[in-house]
Amino acid sequence: VQLQASGGGSVQPGGSLKLSCVASGFTSDYYNIGWFRQAPGKARERVSCISSDDGTTYYEESVKGRFTISRDIAKNTVYLQMNNLVPEDTAVYFCYVSWRYTNYWGQGTQVTVSS
Repeated sequence: VQLQASGGGSVQPGGSLKLSCVASGFTSDYYNIGWFRQAPGKARERVSCISSDDGTTYYEESVKGRFTISRDIAKNTVYLQMNNLVPEDTAVYFCYVSWRYTNYWGQGTQVTVSS
């Protein structure tokens, strides 16, 4: 299983970024795919995910209403649109897929929100 994430960067508070993650190497039976993040000195936390069957989504409380997860099944790609970013969103964001009871991780992409 391979996950290739992109789209991080530096923005000012209130700005937007869109993360992308291309997944490959697993069959299209049931899985969850999404994003975790890890800020310096903090534990990794799940930000958002989407299920492969009915598209059910999950959002961490602090990002609800600001972040939107979506997927392009044909491209095996998941996106995270992040709007109204705040400094507390600063972290390394990791794409992951949970498939057949195993979590697979992509490389992290840095998101920095600072004025």
